[in-house]
Amino acid sequence: MDKLTLSPDANPHLAEIKVSGELAYSGSFLKVEKDIVRLPDANQVTREYIKHPGAVVILPLLDDGTVLMERQFRYPLNQVFIEFPAGKIDPDEDALVCAKRELLEETGYTATEWRYLCTIHNAIAYSDEHLDIFLAKGLVAGKAQLDEEEFLETFTATIPELLDWVRTGKITDVKTVIGSFWLQKVLSENW
Repeated sequence: MDKLTLSPDANPHLAEIKVSGELAYSGSFLKVEKDIVRLPDANQVTREYIKHPGAVVILPLLDDGTVLMERQFRYPLNQVFIEFPAGKIDPDEDALVCAKRELLEETGYTATEWRYLCTIHNAIAYSDEHLDIFLAKGLVAGKAQLDEEEFLETFTATIPELLDWVRTGKITDVKTVIGSFWLQKVLSENW
């Protein structure tokens, strides 16, 4: 069997099958599901997981080679994080449309060139969340249009700075860690 064949049908010896399920919590943004599943050995266990609509991450590369970044307070960890612009995909919204909207809302910038890089799943043990990562170039400055409850500030950094901040633990946000490595590879034309 090919190591990269990942579908449950091709790997029945690993698949967990839903027997029953219920909505354990429903909030304005997240939902928590509680399912009973049958394991490959026929035992049944409970799986609790967060349903998430998905999000986008934008790697905004300025013409001078610096990257537009954000500092934002994140309540669950009670600290300010360095991050790439990102945001939740609205129902029935195309990911690229969302990326363009989020870049404008959070930073005021628009971009003339967009490139889809990859999709990541950042919390596979307890969430179905996915993040579509886009490279944005040809940036044009404008006025940010932050949501009413959104507070952040933007700044620029070099890619060597980003990589050093990842190495030293100043950047720990997974989307920003992965995005920094993608930028390094894309710009060195390794990917």
